[in-house]
Amino acid sequence: QVQLVESGGGSVQAGGSLRLSCAASGYTYSSYCMGWFRQAPGKKREGVAGIRSDGRTSYAESVKGRFTISQDNGKNTLYLQMNSLKPEDSAMYYCAADLKWCSWWLLLQESTYNYWGQGTQVTVSS
Repeated sequence: QVQLVESGGGSVQAGGSLRLSCAASGYTYSSYCMGWFRQAPGKKREGVAGIRSDGRTSYAESVKGRFTISQDNGKNTLYLQMNSLKPEDSAMYYCAADLKWCSWWLLLQESTYNYWGQGTQVTVSS
């Protein structure tokens, strides 16, 4: 049973930083895709950043240059380093995984993923 558990959310002032973590368990696949999504109240869930098992990454235009996705395969953990945070980054952030190879241009699409975490809240105040 694949489980994804996010942590690291919180409240921060604009311009600050947070690092989200997603601890993955229940699988040992060598090919996979993982991503971070977010959903603000009243808005659709959107892809923020994605990474494939070969290291290929993809970012939403709104976070390029500010967010960095990375993985620690030894710890089965996915990270999202968020710098220069803005109030519009406030949302519930979700980790997602798909246990097979995926095309890199699909990394930010919800339909790519079969497994989801429960989310961690990020609030950025101005």
